[in-house]
Amino acid sequence: MFIDWLTVSQEHPHDLPVVCDVFTLTIDANTNEVLSTKQPRFVHRESYSTSVTIHVSGRNVRVDGNPSRVGRLDNLFGFTTIDQCIAVYNALLAQYGLPPFSRCTRVMVRDGTSGGKAGDLVADGAVIHRIDLTTNVAVGEGNPLAYLRGVSSQRIGHSIGYLYPNGRTVAWTPKGNGKGGRLQYRKAYEKSFELDLNLLPKIKREFGEDSSEYKYVVQVRDYCVANGVVRMEQELKAEYLKREGLAFWGLFNEARFIEIHNEFLAIDERLQVTAMDMMTIADKLLELGIVNSRQAANSTASAAILWMHGQKFDFTKSQVKTNAARLNRIGINIRNACDTSRFAPVFVRQCREVTKSELAMPAWYRRPSHLQLVAA
Repeated sequence: MFIDWLTVSQEHPHDLPVVCDVFTLTIDANTNEVLSTKQPRFVHRESYSTSVTIHVSGRNVRVDGNPSRVGRLDNLFGFTTIDQCIAVYNALLAQYGLPPFSRCTRVMVRDGTSGGKAGDLVADGAVIHRIDLTTNVAVGEGNPLAYLRGVSSQRIGHSIGYLYPNGRTVAWTPKGNGKGGRLQYRKAYEKSFELDLNLLPKIKREFGEDSSEYKYVVQVRDYCVANGVVRMEQELKAEYLKREGLAFWGLFNEARFIEIHNEFLAIDERLQVTAMDMMTIADKLLELGIVNSRQAANSTASAAILWMHGQKFDFTKSQVKTNAARLNRIGINIRNACDTSRFAPVFVRQCREVTKSELAMPAWYRRPSHLQLVAA
């Protein structure tokens, strides 16, 4: 797991330097006292395909971007800890004479006397507003589309999988349309396709087709194709981070992020059925001990067959609930509308071998230079 995006802010006990050519002052008309200053967001560009946004407002500084991509051609592999990401951001802030982010030691309730909203929580260190957790998985050359089609049939809690029309991206959202999600946003996509679509054209325009930079990115793309790389990403938003006690840097255990991410990565574990036929479903239910008799297995398999043919179910009935729970344990969710295109006989570890494994970093891969600096 590594971090693909990080939004962080910190409120300092002193005024911050002006780093923009134009800024806004709020002045008391009676006393001419300067009540606050606000500087517009500005973009720091230090890489070929991304940028970092810095915003100074009064005594608060906020940085928003992808630290794993700063100063690099790609970010197939990136930073694994918040410390490493913050080290990159602090180096950027130092270029503008802004104070660095620091760990929180305490959290207080704002009283409202300083102009802030009374009742808000305020910390003496950095506050995380968004963090994207990412893992590359290898499913084998030629298998990403089959894998994505399979996992798109699975739910994550109340989020429904949406397979994009090109078949190369799946997103899980409450409405099942690939949009929204107040707390979290999860997606999986074919990495080589994303590189072809976004990064390679930019590098080609910047350096030319015969450049070493372009040839290196092509090598990264080809490595993703050869291994069938699917990137699993989940965005944890501000409300979720506060609810889970993961917003105030330094006051939580980062291992909690690994637990949350592993729950997402386990989405394919229920993909058990090789083909949507009655005998396979019934046999699988018996094999896993989900039912105790052939009669119960056939009854539940019949519900799956009816679901495939568009049958509507009354989920207030106990038998329907029982069948739904049994089928859900082997990756068939009859609460979703059936999309037979997702149930081709190609699933993880089934029929055609699509075995998921962690992607290894090749020896030729260019690690970010600031990784070594942080480690030192």
